[in-house]
Amino acid sequence: MKILVTGGVGYIGSHTLVELSQAGYDFVVYDNLVNSSKIAIDRVYKIIGKDISFEEGDIRDTKRLKEIFAKYDIDSVIHFAGLKAVGESVEKPLYYYDNNVTGTIKLLEIMKEFNCKNIVFSSSATVYGEPKKVPITEDAQTGIGITNPYGRSKYFIEEILKDLYKSDDKWKIAILRYFNPIGAHESSLIGEDPNGIPNNLMPYISQVAVGKLKELQVFGDDYDTKDGTGVRDYIHVVDLAEAHVKALEYLNSQEKLDKPLIVNLGTGKGYSVLELVKTFEKVSKVKVSYNITTRRAGDIAILYANPKKAKDLLGWEAKRDIEQMCRDSWNWQRGNKK
Repeated sequence: MKILVTGGVGYIGSHTLVELSQAGYDFVVYDNLVNSSKIAIDRVYKIIGKDISFEEGDIRDTKRLKEIFAKYDIDSVIHFAGLKAVGESVEKPLYYYDNNVTGTIKLLEIMKEFNCKNIVFSSSATVYGEPKKVPITEDAQTGIGITNPYGRSKYFIEEILKDLYKSDDKWKIAILRYFNPIGAHESSLIGEDPNGIPNNLMPYISQVAVGKLKELQVFGDDYDTKDGTGVRDYIHVVDLAEAHVKALEYLNSQEKLDKPLIVNLGTGKGYSVLELVKTFEKVSKVKVSYNITTRRAGDIAILYANPKKAKDLLGWEAKRDIEQMCRDSWNWQRGNKK
């Protein structure tokens, strides 16, 4: 039996491959390489010391998906494949809905055809929109006040998965709502390596620190927060990767679910943009130049998790602190200055 890891060459996917391997799972990686590089597969191989089955393809390509399911004995899917840049989603909503929503529907159709009904889905805290209170629990309202098409695409997929379960309760579904993944593997072999200008904060900070970019753009300093910059729950990518293994173990341990499993993955602590910059400067001993500019479309002021449910049900909690997140990001970046 194998696990199909869609988008497995990406930032979170590649780290999850390491944790899956260490937990003894066999997997196939499926990725279209739109925002990732096959170099990551070679680097994961160096970490785990095992050959990796890689298949290039798009989740919207049903013919290619059928080939993969026919070739391998796929038992479960961990679904990372999706576009994730908030700003770009505002500019290109149809592109995001087609890739994220239509692609997921096509994946689920092929899974159903091959009687593969276990899926761990990579969702996002953006489904909560502008929260009425923090920390956010899983029973908080979703779908209302989402400020960007990226977040709405994740919300739509969650609703599709819930409806799919209602239609056939043989499906075992885990929906993991990520907060803000940063950091890199301790080996510094894999980390966040976006094509072009980074859309996420940490790779932007680290690229400024190594001189690849001139300065960090801080989008707004007039939010109702301690220093006026947005506050987020940053989580180490390895902690996040470990949670996927826990979620898979949970699905496999249950004969049947009475509803899809939905859990927040965060630390339960919020840090502002400038706090993250200062922590990065502290661990790297490098000054990070930044410029305050106007708010970015689709952003909100404060978002951090109550992760208690993940601890109670999965036995998982984040172990790595903000300094380690910054240190591992810096070590990865300065070794990969390309």
